[in-house]
Amino acid sequence: MFAVIKTGGKQYKVAKDDVIAVERLPGDPGSMVELKDILMIGQSGKATNVDSSSLGKAAVFAEVVEQTRGDKIIVFKKQRRKGYRRKAGHRQNQTVLRIVDISSSGKKPAAAAKKEAKPKAGTKPKTAVKPKAAAKPKKDAKPKTADKPKAAAKPKAAAKPKKDTKAKVKKTAKPKE
Repeated sequence: MFAVIKTGGKQYKVAKDDVIAVERLPGDPGSMVELKDILMIGQSGKATNVDSSSLGKAAVFAEVVEQTRGDKIIVFKKQRRKGYRRKAGHRQNQTVLRIVDISSSGKKPAAAAKKEAKPKAGTKPKTAVKPKAAAKPKKDAKPKTADKPKAAAKPKAAAKPKKDTKAKVKKTAKPKE
């Protein structure tokens, strides 16, 4: 089964277990993303479905692999004979997705449902963080550099007086006799 999805102003043909890089989507690595803008669903050997009423329920579920940045693109502008040149670089933010499931009915896949299941009432959540005790300073610890006084600015050296330059007398050429 494959689907054509639209995200970030672009269209992608995806199938289960595909890895694609799309424009930045919110989500941490490992979280599940639901893509609702489906343009077409199809299977090999069967007719494709492009009916907007049935695609309204369809969804593609993907797992966020990582948040990254694309390759650098150089933007160069020039106007000839005007002395105008501008050069800039740009790296687009991207999200790398792994397609988990394509659902024509919009049901979440079983793997995603297990991850997002709420813990039982009698158990403590595993993500509870214990508050840390205040750090005690070590006995042999050296004081930080911020405690040191800053070095005083050195006074500028006094300018040396210039030597008296003696007026040089130009030697005149001797007249020829």
